[in-house]
Order: sequence, then structure tokens, then C-alpha cells
Amino acid sequence: MLCRICKKDSVSIFKKLVLNKYNVQYYQCINCNFIQTEEPYWLDEAYQKTINISDTGLLARNIHLSKMTSLLIYFLFDRKGTFLDFAGGYGVFTRLMRDIGLNFLWHDPHTSNLLAQGFEWKINNPARIELLTSFESFEHFIDPIKELQRMANISDNILFSTELIPDNNITEWKYLGPEHGQHVSFYSKKSLQIIAEKFNFNLYSNNSSLHLLTRSKKKVSIDLIYILTKLQLDLLIKLITKSKTVSDSDYLITK
Repeated sequence: MLCRICKKDSVSIFKKLVLNKYNVQYYQCINCNFIQTEEPYWLDEAYQKTINISDTGLLARNIHLSKMTSLLIYFLFDRKGTFLDFAGGYGVFTRLMRDIGLNFLWHDPHTSNLLAQGFEWKINNPARIELLTSFESFEHFIDPIKELQRMANISDNILFSTELIPDNNITEWKYLGPEHGQHVSFYSKKSLQIIAEKFNFNLYSNNSSLHLLTRSKKKVSIDLIYILTKLQLDLLIKLITKSKTVSDSDYLITK
């Protein structure tokens, strides 16, 4: 089986029982260490509910990432720009970012926009996307290169989260998610570097779960992410932003 990232050979490493019924083979690339499942024939069943029932961390994760992202935007990007949450799920993150005061739009063809209605991104939108975010989506991609091409055509900056493959006990790694069957692609740092080179991005990573692809020539210190986690995020956000909660409501009423 060929690696979906670098097209080198991948070898069988273990099997897991997916959805408690399918004995699925997992393969790892001999070149970039990317792990992928066999062709995922079970996805229609896995996505009967697009947000899996075991994702109890959805709200906590989005709240935390909204704080981190808003401060990264303040220090690294044009905070007056237009931003896009790609694969935005129910619209939780988009709504949180607009509540903070940033002009975020939502896009997800596979999920209903429940919380950010009226702020959908359209492909013919003329606004340049300053930063594209895509959290907890890369592990769902059957064809990561195809999805990255779509993102790279939209923005020169992509902030995303996905857990990197651990050094040991991979078969017991909770992130494999066999109980819900939606995770089919798992990344090493090297596989992300190959993706970055393919699309002419620079890669910055906290070597755990948060990663930035950018075509910016200015050097970004990933240490900033660690520093921000030590700050009083809520207080700082209030000082540097102005919420769109009320103005968005007024806009939607008169629309």
C-alpha cells in the first residue's frame, strides 16, 4: 500500500476492531512514518452522526483554541483581516471567535451550521483569507494532499490541530478512535514537513498537537504558543479585542 502523503511503501503494523465489528488493517509509511488505515469502507456508517458521541471535549477544546488562536492572530497576523474556520463543524469555533471580535467565517459541507448562521464562507467570496483554521480535521482526511491543496488555494496561513503519532504504545493510542471509526490518517512530524515542502509552506509545531503552516518569510517562534498558555488569556483578550456578539445580532435582524 502506498503512503497517502509521500507515495512511498507502507507496511502493515497492526489491526484494530473498528465500530466494534470491522477488523481494520493499519499501515505505516517506511519513509515519513505516516499511519493510515486500509481503504475506509465503513465511513458511511461512522458518519451517521458527523460529530461522534465520544467527543466530550468538543466545547472545552474550542474554548481553549479560541483563546490561543485569537492571541496568535493578534501577535502574528492582521487582526482586522478575514478568517475562515475550515471543516468548522456546528460553528462553535466561528461563533466564539466572532464573540471575541474577529471576523471569522464558517465552512463545512458535511455538517450543519448551527451556531454561526449568516457567516458562511462562499467560494466566490472576494475577501482574502488572512488565516485558515482547521481543528481536529486532518485525522479524518482520506486524501490529505487533496484537502491541503484546497486549503492552500484559500490562504497562505493554516493553523490546525491533530495529535502527532506517539513514540510507543501506538496500538493503545486513544486517538486512533476505533470505537467511532472516523479517524483514518495519523501524522508524524516528518509527514507534516513533507506536506509543508510540497505546498511551499514553513512548518511550525509544538511537537504535540498544534501546528502552523505559513508562507510568511518572517520567522515565527513556536515558543510564543507556550508563552501564551502562561498568560491570563481572558483578561488579555478583553483588552485587545471588541466582541461582535451584539453587532452580529443587529446585522442578522436587518439582513
